[in-house]
Amino acid sequence: MTTRRNRRAWAGLALGVVVGLSGLSAPAVLAQLKVVPPSRAAAQYSFAPIVRQAAPAVVNVYVRSRVKVARSPFANDPFFRRFFGDALGGSEERMQSSLGSGVIVSPDGLVVTNTHVVKARGETEIRIALADKRELDAKVIAQDEKTDIAVLRIDNGGGPFPYLAFEDSDAIEVGDLVLAIGNPFGVGQTVTSGIVSALARTEIGRSDAQIFIQTDAAINPGNSGGALVDMAGKLLGINTAIYSSSGGSHGIGFAIPSNLVRLAVESAVAGRKLERPWLGAKIETITRDIADGLGLERVAGAMVMRVVPKSPAAEAGLEAGDVIVRVGEHEVADARALNYRLTTLGIGARARLAVLRKGRPLTLDVALRPPPQPGRDDARDLTGDHPLSGARVANLLASIADEIGIEESEGVVVLSVSPGGIAGSLGFQTGDVVVQVGKDKIASLKDLEAALAKPQRVWRLDVKRGGRLLRLQLPG
Repeated sequence: MTTRRNRRAWAGLALGVVVGLSGLSAPAVLAQLKVVPPSRAAAQYSFAPIVRQAAPAVVNVYVRSRVKVARSPFANDPFFRRFFGDALGGSEERMQSSLGSGVIVSPDGLVVTNTHVVKARGETEIRIALADKRELDAKVIAQDEKTDIAVLRIDNGGGPFPYLAFEDSDAIEVGDLVLAIGNPFGVGQTVTSGIVSALARTEIGRSDAQIFIQTDAAINPGNSGGALVDMAGKLLGINTAIYSSSGGSHGIGFAIPSNLVRLAVESAVAGRKLERPWLGAKIETITRDIADGLGLERVAGAMVMRVVPKSPAAEAGLEAGDVIVRVGEHEVADARALNYRLTTLGIGARARLAVLRKGRPLTLDVALRPPPQPGRDDARDLTGDHPLSGARVANLLASIADEIGIEESEGVVVLSVSPGGIAGSLGFQTGDVVVQVGKDKIASLKDLEAALAKPQRVWRLDVKRGGRLLRLQLPG
């Protein structure tokens, strides 16, 4: 009869054989097998083999930029400029520096980091410091502010470089062991360990197509853009944010999942922007009140509020009032999770949606297509005796809204403002959405031009800016 001591011995022997054959540490093997360590010795094995494999691919990113800064805090305010003009003073050039981390993801020198690490105005110099102490120039080949992902390429690097392969971020589970590698506070490369604390966290970033991996591995300022790796030494995510009242780690850090990062890299290599599929429906997160009203068992899912005619959603048969609860095998917690799943599936794929319609389950297939692109008649430079003279405006198509980063779906959007025009002097900004002029509702360029053609003693405009409605009264 096999004793408990014998079982332990056999378990330890089997673990030693697997470790020897794989070349990984015991925690790595146990994490992949997802079994309880058979002994204290097995639990105390080192992460060093994983670090040796992964750390050389994690780099420091140094950014220096020459920017123009206004001498007066009121120099850019249209109101003060109108009255004081050049008396407010001009601008002066200053050098700004920032420090972050990055991850090499290909042997030819592609580096992934956060957009907020490399974003700068004016002339910018980017240097990459490798683990072997080499410092090389790099340039940005793609960046996306909404997902906070930037892709760099090392110039004249003399590769091949050490790099990290992507892990499937959908395959991880809460409790899996992870390592965070980066350059916190500029002290040098640092490795911290922890577990996956939660999955599919939303409401952390600005993107409507982004969810995060939460970890308790210590992440501090300077870790942004660094690697979150699993026990196989593969890239699980890009560290990007922390919850902290002091600026230091409190055990709640967030990483962009590798599946979204991989999509951004593939888009950059192909020379195109990161495209998000266009569903053609207005989606809202299920709240407790909505769940109670619909008789739902769980406060989870994304509700269809409106469907655009001839859109992928309309062609698939989605209707207002439908609640999307799953995309393929993945549950949908809220509207952001839905957009993330559609984005990572990619344009050209088909998404199988599990839907509740009046309490009855059904399945719909949606073709994932890019948003409609604006035509020649969808944008116009406005001139004339009215408040928007000097502004370039456009119909609020899905592609334009996504490009500017606004969530409005009705009205006419301001694309740009000429500094010397009336609109510029009145303080109109890119992203402003005109929804009403006088008593006229504005749904298209045609509506706006017709309303502006009527002379007014006092112009009354309703403009949405950053989610707020501004009611403006301007002299005619």
